[in-house]
Amino acid sequence: MCEGTGLSILERKLSKENLGKLLAIDNPALHEFVAKYVGHCNPDDVFVSTGTDEELKFIREEAIRTGEERRLAIEGHTIHFDGYYDQARDRKNTRLLLPKGVDLGLGALAAGESLGQLEREAGLREIHVLLKDIMKGHRLYVLFFCLGPLNSDFSIPCLQLTDSPYVAHSENLLYRQGYSEFRRLGRKARFFKFVHSEGELVNGVSKNIDKRRIYVDLTDETVYSVNTQYGGNTIGLKKLAMRLAIKRASEEGWLTEHMFIMGVHGPGGRLTYFTGAFPSLCGKTSTSMMRGEKIVGDDIAYLRIRHGKVRAVNVECGMFGIIQGINSKDDPILWKALHSPGEIIFSNVLMLDDGSVYWIGHDGEVPKRGINHSGEWYPGKRDAEGNEIPPSHKNARLTLNMRLLENLDPRIEDPEGVEISGIIYGGRDSDTCVPVEEAFNWVHGIVTKGASLESEVTAAVLGKEGTREFNPMANLDFLSIPLAKYIEINLKFGAKLEKPPKIFSVNYFLKEGGNYLTDKLYKAVWLKWMELRCHNEVKARKTPTGLIPLYDDLRVLFKRVLNIDYAKEDYLKQFKLRIPEHLAKIDRILKIYSAKVPNTPREVFVELENQRQRLTQAREKYGDYVSPENFEIVA
Repeated sequence: MCEGTGLSILERKLSKENLGKLLAIDNPALHEFVAKYVGHCNPDDVFVSTGTDEELKFIREEAIRTGEERRLAIEGHTIHFDGYYDQARDRKNTRLLLPKGVDLGLGALAAGESLGQLEREAGLREIHVLLKDIMKGHRLYVLFFCLGPLNSDFSIPCLQLTDSPYVAHSENLLYRQGYSEFRRLGRKARFFKFVHSEGELVNGVSKNIDKRRIYVDLTDETVYSVNTQYGGNTIGLKKLAMRLAIKRASEEGWLTEHMFIMGVHGPGGRLTYFTGAFPSLCGKTSTSMMRGEKIVGDDIAYLRIRHGKVRAVNVECGMFGIIQGINSKDDPILWKALHSPGEIIFSNVLMLDDGSVYWIGHDGEVPKRGINHSGEWYPGKRDAEGNEIPPSHKNARLTLNMRLLENLDPRIEDPEGVEISGIIYGGRDSDTCVPVEEAFNWVHGIVTKGASLESEVTAAVLGKEGTREFNPMANLDFLSIPLAKYIEINLKFGAKLEKPPKIFSVNYFLKEGGNYLTDKLYKAVWLKWMELRCHNEVKARKTPTGLIPLYDDLRVLFKRVLNIDYAKEDYLKQFKLRIPEHLAKIDRILKIYSAKVPNTPREVFVELENQRQRLTQAREKYGDYVSPENFEIVA
């Protein structure tokens, strides 16, 4: 039971019904936390949600009533607009709060744009000044969620406080309701905490974005987010919670990864599960949504070792995905969901007069007018800086519960998770890596595929597009421990396994003469090849950088999967070994680890130097660019 001033605050601000819902959880620490921020943020009233259908409907309707969402023509569809300058993760103002004297060494990485840190006490003082009375005139929503399936070893209960019905609605779509978990666990609940306020609004969007702050307190496992609405800054259980979970996982011997989970069908009805890590706009969602396969999750996974096997769960039960480029040909499952009745929030797309929506890459011609994040829109419209405004933002999003997807694997709710046979790393790379390749072993894969991952900056973050950026495991933005420690944990994780999952790399963006060498649809074939390799059912060619497919195996798969006659000429171009580019990459990666990552595990330098030696030997024998058919076939 909450005691003293905390209880009096709650009795003053909460109705008898809402207070009863809160006090039904036997956890005084939770009561005190809620009371603290009810008193400090000073909302007009407080709504406690236990996750009933009636309560979820109330929050949806509040998002409409307040103007944070608008109804669209298709039943259940709504649209939300963020402020013009509040359209992406704000890395500049996102900070890890750390005790004085602690330095994670992340600030010098990723072209100087990696998530920074701030002395904890100073950060807490600043954020609490910003939070003081910030919810005056607003309603506070008290929400309970669970990361991972309910009643599972993977589960982490979460408490969210927010004054935005849009944020509350989004999280209700993305996460499992957790009120029952809090009731079940009572005082034993070790929960993550989230405090968000959108701040003062003008025309329904956050006004004071110059005071936008997103602070992650690792010590108290609490996230603070103020003066912003964009989901990546406000949906606390997503990437913000990743920082908390990475820290906790590092202490307990499991992994929190920026990975999808999917099942790929093999011969005889077999279903083989993969995880995959890709930076934004590199094909992560489209891969996990592959037609004919099963999706478990598209973004964040917890991995644990159970009985000598790696098992994984989807932290979420929904999708907050980039919508740019989704079309009926390349993304038929998602396209169907987005054009059918069901609860979906579109953010920062173009709304047309008839209540339909358009986004960059949508089927059909670009509309002549509509409403988007800039207000009334027309082709050629420019912003205050003279930049042409596209019909939808490049980082426009969709938010939905995965129940709307016809290829959802029911094992998404399995408290034991699914057994992982393969791990995939992918990024944007126009000139170096082949479309699909298998690492020689776990250590080689973690070092050369995961820890050496590079990709271009995209519109999903505030920064300069087109820059090649170092992004190990596609997780650098979200690390809350030193990079060297994170790599070491990954290496040790595999060392505990008698037969660790195979590790692969994929690259959908290889070019020659300015033209892409592969089609978006080809990833379906790369997945089938990886599935066969997990069961040792096809051979491979051993190159200096890994194991690649044989032409004859791909020819069969292209015909069976896509009904395409795969040309030998295409194979030779796609899987040519590009030695100068690989050597240049090794130089870049070694320079980063040598100069900027203290205590880098020795294996990183050993594996990269060994790869350099193999490449140098191949160049001496074959020249700079080597046909895949020069390399031996292995089992």
